Amino acid sequence: MAGEKDIWTPANIVTCVRIAFIPVFMIVAAIADIRDDAPLAVAAFLIYATLSLTDKLDGHLARSRGEITDFGKFLDPIADKLLVFSALLLLLSHGYVSVWVVFVILAREFLVSALRMVAASNGEVIAADKLGKAKTAVTMVSLCAYYLYLALDAAGIYDLAGPVWLLAWDLMMVAVVLTVISGAQYFYNARHVVFGR
Repeated sequence: MAGEKDIWTPANIVTCVRIAFIPVFMIVAAIADIRDDAPLAVAAFLIYATLSLTDKLDGHLARSRGEITDFGKFLDPIADKLLVFSALLLLLSHGYVSVWVVFVILAREFLVSALRMVAASNGEVIAADKLGKAKTAVTMVSLCAYYLYLALDAAGIYDLAGPVWLLAWDLMMVAVVLTVISGAQYFYNARHVVFGR
């Protein structure tokens, strides 16, 4: 029983709260879009931005308190992926991002996850590298910018909404490029896992 209690560290609790609030974000964002409701659009942006920022918080708590757990290592990347894809799928459903953008990002996650599973079965751990972390950060900033644009647009602040939209789109293109490059780098660095030594 003691082992079960040990997983409920402050860092893991933050991660669980992040996951729990993803459906809240999706509901608020969907209703805001349907009703073209400015306060709800602002709320959706603030919720998403807060959830994105807490990605750094749970990692900091785990490292600073010396409470890095296997449960946290398992759950934190899942929280990141759920947060990214919940936002992307909402944007896709309303035509704000292209289907190929979602496909590239989703395909990369499936392929890298499969690579990690094969490596794990051989007793090898493939950790996230700096390029992969940069990809996640740029993607989340881009998504925050998209939802800021939607909030500004719903509020009728069009002079600011236009530049924010361009920023969101530009950052998403950078995120797609980083997604491809980081995915290729994972496979190159772990080519022995797939093709043998």
